[in-house]
Amino acid sequence: MANNAFGIDLGTNNIKIYSKGDDHIMVEKNMIAIENKKVLFAYGNSAYEMYEKAPSNIHISYPLSSGVIADIKNMETLIRYFITDLQKGNTRPAEFYIAVPTDVTEVEKRAFYDLVKDANVKAKKIMVVEKAVADGLGMDIDVKNAQGVLVVNVGYETTEISILSLGGIVLSRLIKTGGLKFDEAIRTAVRKEFSLIIGGKTSETVKISLKELEEAGRGAIVYGRDIVTGLPVEREIPTKLVNECLEEHFNTIVDNVKVILERTPPELAADIYRHGVYLTGGASQISHLGERLAAGTGLKVNVSDNPIASVVTGLAKIIKDDNYKSVAYAIEGMSK
Repeated sequence: MANNAFGIDLGTNNIKIYSKGDDHIMVEKNMIAIENKKVLFAYGNSAYEMYEKAPSNIHISYPLSSGVIADIKNMETLIRYFITDLQKGNTRPAEFYIAVPTDVTEVEKRAFYDLVKDANVKAKKIMVVEKAVADGLGMDIDVKNAQGVLVVNVGYETTEISILSLGGIVLSRLIKTGGLKFDEAIRTAVRKEFSLIIGGKTSETVKISLKELEEAGRGAIVYGRDIVTGLPVEREIPTKLVNECLEEHFNTIVDNVKVILERTPPELAADIYRHGVYLTGGASQISHLGERLAAGTGLKVNVSDNPIASVVTGLAKIIKDDNYKSVAYAIEGMSK
């Protein structure tokens, strides 16, 4: 069994890589900063630090869009640098297990394979794992037995709703609602209510700190530009306003979960009723989403302990335990 193996979960916002060599999971921002259209300036968390602050000659972008690869050249560069960093500069032949969304085309799935193959990371074997299956394993669900499991992964740009059974996916639905939509809703509400323009990072900070602000009974302090005067100002945003602007997106997720449940075979529906919904993904941590999902479906909601890393934790299990190797596969026409 290969000692040198990596599990890669490419998120639109974060890239998560498990390295078997040191049994460690790396989580970095999936961002790249290019200077003068050709020179790599920064990548990962350091590129995110510069986001919304860089001069015009430095272009900062996410190479992924809505869970699929939008800029394969920059994504290859990121993979190469991250893998080289994890191997301390000495790139050795390795096996790669990459998580892919279910509800995308074969061409988009193929792009994930080509990405690793062309990134010059000495890949001797590339296996694909359905994201939802890895998610289930990462949350300690035995995905290989004959029971229905409903996994809802709320990511940065998309939410993937999947029914698992016998190591495969029975039903899946990918919707374009996620953390970015939550951030945009907060920005729009603040602009409308306070005539204040705030940045994407600020709205993300408000979203993440919502729970503790509510517990402390205070509003969120934000800094931005006043639309009327054009000057920088500080404002306190009530948490009630934030909750109200997020309601519509929570309802979209709940409605789509209901659509999947309506199409679920009765025997699997009985299992889901017993076990409840498994909620994971980076944006699932937002305050009240779990409660809305429980109220909207009448099911118990099990929230992942480490939602950002649940997919890559599942990939780590597949790499370490031969019992789960069967859930990984090579796409038709690709090297075994």
